[in-house]
Amino acid sequence: MANPLNPARRKHKLVKAWMHEHVNDPYVQEAQRRGYRSRAAFKLIELADRDRLLRPGMTVVDLGAAPGSWSQVLRERVGPGGRIVAVDVLPMDPIAGVAFVQTDFRTDEGLAAVEQALAGAPVDLVVSDMAPNLSGIDPVDQARSVHLGELALEFATGHVRPDGDLLVKVFQGTGLPELQRAIGARFAKVHVRKPKSSRDRSREIFVVGKGFRG
Repeated sequence: MANPLNPARRKHKLVKAWMHEHVNDPYVQEAQRRGYRSRAAFKLIELADRDRLLRPGMTVVDLGAAPGSWSQVLRERVGPGGRIVAVDVLPMDPIAGVAFVQTDFRTDEGLAAVEQALAGAPVDLVVSDMAPNLSGIDPVDQARSVHLGELALEFATGHVRPDGDLLVKVFQGTGLPELQRAIGARFAKVHVRKPKSSRDRSREIFVVGKGFRG
């Protein structure tokens, strides 16, 4: 008789359940049909439509871009007259019309590389889908998530033009109200969103800052 507490068996069952859910996920299926690299594309589409974040000709910085589904949506929406700079410490396969910088933008060298890719263009929008490497310890993961949100806000503060916007992912929990207030101090309006394409069990939410005060 199998041991019901066997951790290897339990892990196998969890992986199998996740695979079944993933394969049958309508957003996964639609992403595959439309050629998006992940289902996350639909989160950006929904958020951009709701808060009117994207228009042709914009300059957008995509933080935590890999594998590239948000950059694919950005490329579609801003058109050939726009500029997209995608940034990640991880590698990312090329996307036509997207300048990818594999770097840590928190370092002086990384920030200089991002600014070089921008070539002096004023930034209309900063988007961040950055997420921490999960430790499984909720307070640690929460703190790391909020810190990444703070880094995105810091980058936006230094690069977004007046009246520009910010979209940042963060986990619900401790530190989120403080991050919302920090964004509200720099942007005219702040909205907290949970897209339909975000799984119900996920703690992720998205904070939108509209109208950078400069």
